[in-house]
Amino acid sequence: MPINLTQMILPPGQSVLFEAVDWPSFEAFLDQMGERPGVRLAYDDEVLELMTPLLEHEDDKQIIGDLVEALLETLDIEFRNIGSTTLRSPAVAKGVEPDQCFYIAHESAIRGKRRIDLAMDPPPDLALEIDITSRRDHRPIYAALRVPELWRFDGTRLHIHCLRGDTYVETGHSDQFPRLPLADAIPRFLEQSRVDGRNAAVRAFRDWARKIAPG
Repeated sequence: MPINLTQMILPPGQSVLFEAVDWPSFEAFLDQMGERPGVRLAYDDEVLELMTPLLEHEDDKQIIGDLVEALLETLDIEFRNIGSTTLRSPAVAKGVEPDQCFYIAHESAIRGKRRIDLAMDPPPDLALEIDITSRRDHRPIYAALRVPELWRFDGTRLHIHCLRGDTYVETGHSDQFPRLPLADAIPRFLEQSRVDGRNAAVRAFRDWARKIAPG
């Protein structure tokens, strides 16, 4: 089923589904994506979902990503943020573009690589999705791609999902940052950024992390 991206009109905050999209058609569609930035996608069971984010969505994505980077830098942990790189695997016929995704424990395995191939490379250790508008549940896609941890922010709460076997379990803590109460802290400092500005919130978050981090 060929899809011509240039013919699509999709207002911000909306999504559209295409059924009966086989894997070759999905890969052909990915080749077009460079012609239409700002469109996000997910692919599962021959259903292709296209989404265009709202400004609120992009703001939250950026600030939460900045807070994760600040935390990793404060803890002196090497990482690589590969943004919304398309994660896909023909072996499970699934693909998705997270809002942000990070290599942390496996950073050294992909250090310097210009292309990520999940047939050979490990998946990102942490993926972030901003779920402000109504969307399909992408957790089964991330689980099939074996992403160890998924954060979903719904505009108010941060839901931390950790992979247990083949499914995600919502936990009160992050496996990547054990003993840090991030489910409460991330939304709090995100809200501070809306009042005091991005730089002030990130500085305050760094101070908080230094005081509360174990050891």
